[in-house]
Amino acid sequence: MGLASPWFLAGLAAVALPVYFHLLRKHRSTPLPFSSLMFFEPRTQSSIQHRRLQYLLLFSLRTLLLVLLALAFAGPYIMGGPVAAGGGRRLVVLAIDNSFSMRQGSRLEQARQQALQTLAALRPEDQAQVLAFSRQVNVMAEPSGDQAALRAAVAAIRPGDSRSSYGDLVRAVRSVTQSAQLPVEVHLFSDLQKSSMPAGFAELALPAGASLKLHPVGAGDLPNLAVEAVTAPARVDNKGQARVQATIASFGAPAGNVRASLSVNGRTVESKTAELAAGGRVTVEFAPFDPPYGANRCEVRLDSRDDFPADDRFLFTVEKSEPARVLFVHENRDTRSATYFRAALEAASQASFALDARSAYDLSGVNPAGYAFVVLSNVAGIPGPFEEALTRHVRAGGALFIALGPSSAGRSRIPVVEGAVVESLYAARQGERFQMIDWVDTGHPSIQRANRWEGVRFYQLFRVQARDMRVLAKVADQTPVLLEKQEGAGRVLLFTSTLDNISNDFPLHAAFVPFVEQTARYLSGLDEGRSSLPVDSYFELRKAGARGTAADVLDPVGRRVLDLSGTASALGFTLAQEGFYEVRRDGRRELLAANADRRESNFETIPKETLALWQNTGEGAATAGAARPGQARPNPLWWYVLFTALLLALAESFVAAGHLSIKKEAA
Repeated sequence: MGLASPWFLAGLAAVALPVYFHLLRKHRSTPLPFSSLMFFEPRTQSSIQHRRLQYLLLFSLRTLLLVLLALAFAGPYIMGGPVAAGGGRRLVVLAIDNSFSMRQGSRLEQARQQALQTLAALRPEDQAQVLAFSRQVNVMAEPSGDQAALRAAVAAIRPGDSRSSYGDLVRAVRSVTQSAQLPVEVHLFSDLQKSSMPAGFAELALPAGASLKLHPVGAGDLPNLAVEAVTAPARVDNKGQARVQATIASFGAPAGNVRASLSVNGRTVESKTAELAAGGRVTVEFAPFDPPYGANRCEVRLDSRDDFPADDRFLFTVEKSEPARVLFVHENRDTRSATYFRAALEAASQASFALDARSAYDLSGVNPAGYAFVVLSNVAGIPGPFEEALTRHVRAGGALFIALGPSSAGRSRIPVVEGAVVESLYAARQGERFQMIDWVDTGHPSIQRANRWEGVRFYQLFRVQARDMRVLAKVADQTPVLLEKQEGAGRVLLFTSTLDNISNDFPLHAAFVPFVEQTARYLSGLDEGRSSLPVDSYFELRKAGARGTAADVLDPVGRRVLDLSGTASALGFTLAQEGFYEVRRDGRRELLAANADRRESNFETIPKETLALWQNTGEGAATAGAARPGQARPNPLWWYVLFTALLLALAESFVAAGHLSIKKEAA
């Protein structure tokens, strides 16, 4: 016999309460009326009788009740006989790792063979379930005793390109255990990579009623070289100033020279050799990089192969095109704003924009649809036909940037957004005579890299009135400086000051260049381009609520990712495997490159001490829920003790009520 929580026996100290009430409390006699006591001899009354226990039955019931309550909370149990190895049903979960690292050698085949051996050892009364896990857990077979179906589920598991996650596996095991209503025995077939561990060890704790058995596969800590990352522009123009930087990592491999090659559309264009330290990293640069026009499939590959060649290459895409044209409309007298805007675009790293600056009176025959986006800088007015064409273009999905100024304030009405300038605000003549940014939406693409516009001084701002505009930046008196509005399928950014250095000194600050560059990329749609994405990334095809043409997506083997309804309505898709994806939308063809997470390239295994702790969480949980084969089964007794205490409480109430009625009659 034992106690699960023996410290609750400290509650036995409460036994002193009945003793106090029955023996040690002060004796009080009921006063009665009597005649004169002058003829009585005074004597000391003996108190021995008052020190004796009264109402022995009631005292015993109360004492025993308190003892039983303390014992019930202590959790008494008796150990039954050991559970026979062949007794009791159980659910055996076969969790097979099919992540990117399991492509090394025959690791996945080893895992499948060990899983089949485990299936062969099942008892007739057992059930089994097959799971394949990497970043997500896939149920290959529901709980069943059908050996043929279970073996087919194991054989159907194929290697993937995702990263394994033991935290996600344990969450799936918790769900399985909760619904199984049986003891669960989890068999894990994996290479046990350390990089697959969650951030906190608590995420690995197995639920009550589950145990864990490990089946490691592979050769343990395997030395490996990998192309870890490639930095390259998603789009380049005809300037030929692009460059490609590849990072080569050593995971436990000895020091030596490595040779990397850059290929474009299957043709090697350059090779370089670098010295790589043991367990270190080295960067190899290919410059200048001048790919052919159009979308290009590019790759950096290690010429020397190792035991895991799957990560010896890194895919990326680069699109070469003519610079995106930007229409900049300004007043005749205002040439400074176009100069500053053009200088910022040209100073931006690997920018691909060509500025077409025109006077507001020189827009005859200009079609705004032929430009990536349009800028209206402090214009008093634009021709009616051009404004109508611009409005149609924006609502159909185009983009517009408006910078206000004294000329536009004189007209009052703001084109396209159906707003108006209601007030011109000057900085106070007292004090510093300027205002500074008080709040910015740092999550917006135009502001993310602009250093929060620190130090920028605004001498003149224009307060506007327009519906459904989102504030992105404002000064200390809460006057908005940058606003955004969704106009149909397009977008409009409104800057409530000028782009020269008269109403503000923004063009003189370093934040102006990243602001102009990111705004240009955001409005033209080039901000969404990346040369490569990791597997399991989500690629957005269209904004929520936006309307557009159909989008067709082909995976690396040429299969369509979206069904017929998804081509018109799907907001995006997940890159599920390595390779090049082809996206066709809005009359354009785009290429996407997907690479496996390079954390899978590090074959360092989980330390044995950590694995033992992980398994101990399962052993402790199994003891609390159900006994494992060969272990003694604890039979809890607290329920019986608590039931007996309840009967004693009823008896105590009955006896106490009887004594109370006697006192009432005596009174």
